[in-house]
Amino acid sequence: MNQKPQTRPVIGPGGRPGGGGGPMGARMNVQKPKHLWKTIRRLFGYLGHSRNALFGLLGVMLTVTVLDLAGPALQGAAIDTIAYDAELGRFTVDFPRLFTLLVSMAAIFLCSSVLTYFQGRLAARLSQNTVHTLRTDLFAKITRLPISYTDTHKHGDLMSRMTNDVENVSNTVAQSIASLFSSVLTIIGALIMMLRYSWFMTLIAFITIPLTIFVSSSLSKFMRKYFVEQQKLLGALNGQVEEMVTGYKTVIAYGREGESVSRFREISRQLRHVAIRARIWGGVMGPCMNIIGNLNYLLIATFGGIFICNPVPWVRISIGNIQSILQYSKKFSRPINEIANQYAQILTAIAGAERIFEIIDSPDEIDAGRRELPPSAVRGNIDFRHVKFSYVEGEPVLTDFDLRVEAGQKIAIVGATGSGKTTVVNLLTRFYEIDGGAILLDGVDIRDIPKDDLRRSIGIVLQDTVLFSDTIRANIKYGRLEATDEEMRAAADTANADIFIERIPTGYDTQLAEAGSNLSQGQRQLLAIARAVLADPKILILDEATSSVDTRTEMQIQQAMVALMENRTSLIIAHRLSTIRDADKIIVLKGGVICESGSHEELLAMGGEYAALYRNQFAGFAT
Repeated sequence: MNQKPQTRPVIGPGGRPGGGGGPMGARMNVQKPKHLWKTIRRLFGYLGHSRNALFGLLGVMLTVTVLDLAGPALQGAAIDTIAYDAELGRFTVDFPRLFTLLVSMAAIFLCSSVLTYFQGRLAARLSQNTVHTLRTDLFAKITRLPISYTDTHKHGDLMSRMTNDVENVSNTVAQSIASLFSSVLTIIGALIMMLRYSWFMTLIAFITIPLTIFVSSSLSKFMRKYFVEQQKLLGALNGQVEEMVTGYKTVIAYGREGESVSRFREISRQLRHVAIRARIWGGVMGPCMNIIGNLNYLLIATFGGIFICNPVPWVRISIGNIQSILQYSKKFSRPINEIANQYAQILTAIAGAERIFEIIDSPDEIDAGRRELPPSAVRGNIDFRHVKFSYVEGEPVLTDFDLRVEAGQKIAIVGATGSGKTTVVNLLTRFYEIDGGAILLDGVDIRDIPKDDLRRSIGIVLQDTVLFSDTIRANIKYGRLEATDEEMRAAADTANADIFIERIPTGYDTQLAEAGSNLSQGQRQLLAIARAVLADPKILILDEATSSVDTRTEMQIQQAMVALMENRTSLIIAHRLSTIRDADKIIVLKGGVICESGSHEELLAMGGEYAALYRNQFAGFAT
């Protein structure tokens, strides 16, 4: 593959190209939210998946809001039980009415507290159900993404969307969704109650509303860009940590610890810079709203006092009424203040949700295959016809690739680094789609075969072995989950893996560390070969399958492979030319086309590209 390093696919788990740390990923941009309300509507759509919890929460919130709105009315009525009797020349108190009002207030506050507890439980259930659905949809989508997406996006950023962004959405749903619903109900209820007392005083209370809207909208312009940038830098920081952990040995082997720390420090410095500004602007909103709220309180108290001392026909209120209007005014402005105070968190969640939906909305891996070809019906005839392909437009890897492979043949593909050997595998397995030409399997265009059928017909053993944090048994059976233990042991025996497995005290039940790091590279390779043996594919692809084992183990594997490749179509990609001398045909790639083909002896006799590769290799030069 003669491509630039940042765009050249690297074969990863299961033969799939995987990026994770290249320059391409580092340049990935997170744009400012373009569809704010669309994202919010989609989030509410996810809330609809938990209708029982949602309707229960709405019912409880409605009851709590009604009880909460009854409080100021009772307080005002309680104050008005105290009156000045001009005839007696003193204040009098209607104690029976006051007692009734106080008992009613106590009952309302108690019921409100109990219902608030249940409101918290329902909000938690709703948020977790919503986030569970969102997280599941995101993970399921990642499994359907085309290889080109994961190859050109930084893995750390994908992980950040799955963790940080989903967690932000979870926190916002749990803490803010109930507040938002309650705020709307409170605003409506407070407005109705204020109008009930005095329409003129209500107008006075509304004087500060335009100021509130102006201040909140002005501040939001500054806040939004910082919170979106903060999420972007969090993804970059995660990617840097992932690179350091996965490439730790390489980092310390080349003495690049200082450089890694410097890069991390720079990203962290940028994140600190943006986070401080995001927090500052997020914190400014609350105090500004409080100032406006106090101004509103002052206006109502002042005008209320004036109208009590100097009554006018259109404003007839009592001291208790003023107290109630003051309370309702606070309840009217408080939701706006709460939304303003939570704006930073809400904005972060919306930015994160948009990043999540960006992945969910990405096109799935193309699979237009409708012609079923179950693995049991595959014979193994492969035909590449004038195949053209490039990872980057204008930089072709294969220009006119023609190759006919008969069922049961063993074909070796060699060539200098970057000649396109692994690309042939990527195209055969449809990890990438060809630009021109066709690839046929038993006479059927592989684009017409469902990818599941196609890939279950192909077994792959890679140079970079992928093992999972599970038992040896589970890792071997990964190739065929329904296999019996006897079949698994036979596969391990064929791959010569049983020799070292049986020396381990826990045997096949041995728990592997992450990526099988508690085994040697050679042992991991043997397990991967055992997995391919158990899968029993009709087509076998060996991509430098023995490059990571010692010479003695390589000889054992070669012997096992002779039996494994019997009656199977085999494609062998190798740099070590001594491992392919008994191939039925060896093809040599150069410049995206086959420049030579034949047996080992025939190619040496030609004295061309293969002979040069062979001489250089045995002269001690790497190909």
